[in-house]
Amino acid sequence: MDPHLLRTFVTIVRAGSFSAAARELGYTQAAVSQQIATLEGDLKVVLLHRRPVAVTEAGTRLLEHAEPILLRLRAARAEIERLSAAPRARLRLGVTPLAAVHLAAPLARARRAHPRLDASVRVLPRGAVDEAVATGELDAGLVDGMAAPSDPLNLATTPPVTAVAIAERPLAVPLPAGHPLASRRGVRLDDLANALWLDAPDVGVPLVALRKAAGVPDGFPASLSCEGGDLGLVADLAAAGLGLVLLPAGLVTRPGLVEVPLRAPRLVHRVELLHARAAGPATAAFAEALTARP
Repeated sequence: MDPHLLRTFVTIVRAGSFSAAARELGYTQAAVSQQIATLEGDLKVVLLHRRPVAVTEAGTRLLEHAEPILLRLRAARAEIERLSAAPRARLRLGVTPLAAVHLAAPLARARRAHPRLDASVRVLPRGAVDEAVATGELDAGLVDGMAAPSDPLNLATTPPVTAVAIAERPLAVPLPAGHPLASRRGVRLDDLANALWLDAPDVGVPLVALRKAAGVPDGFPASLSCEGGDLGLVADLAAAGLGLVLLPAGLVTRPGLVEVPLRAPRLVHRVELLHARAAGPATAAFAEALTARP
């Protein structure tokens, strides 16, 4: 299959129409229609219903393969370009909100090693940093998430990058002091499956991950959706009794809020450094500063 045709197919599905995809790709609508017809002719199956645009069952299966294939192609191009380019004292970093605490001191040490370092930092949602590093949009990134002790993070994609563990800490549920569970020495995750939870996937552990870890696919109902990476806001919502949230222990300290440790299953909050396998000198300096023992 021609990757250009796959790219057109994915763009149409995402944009919702042939005309919108044509504008995004810089083609005429007729050219986009011809490309999809060529792809369908190659596979001998209909991928898209035309009016209105809808994905067929075969198209849905192809989409599952196409997006990772296109990501790997972009990652391959980025890696080869990094290998062939002259070393640059540039460092483009991405961090998830809860991983940002590990950034400042190593970045300062990397700048001392490269005084003319051109550095920039972007705070991104979970799931965005790994792809940006793989495709060369970022030189390195810090990501966080829930995992079993010493296990690597289960990233949203499987990009060709190097992942290095930075930190692990226990998980806990912050509760208002008057909450019935606040006096417990620990809680089991499956005991909380029927409680109301904050849906704050860029700060707390995502609800879909809680359901999988507890083995309760219909549990952990959301009481409130909170988008973005504002830890203080999520802590305020938890303190007000608007829902439970699972956070790294010791991260939130405020009057009236009590942390109850998660006892089972055995899970931790983990932070990892991601960088390209062909890391430049500035990225290498940052990685060395980040992983060096104090």
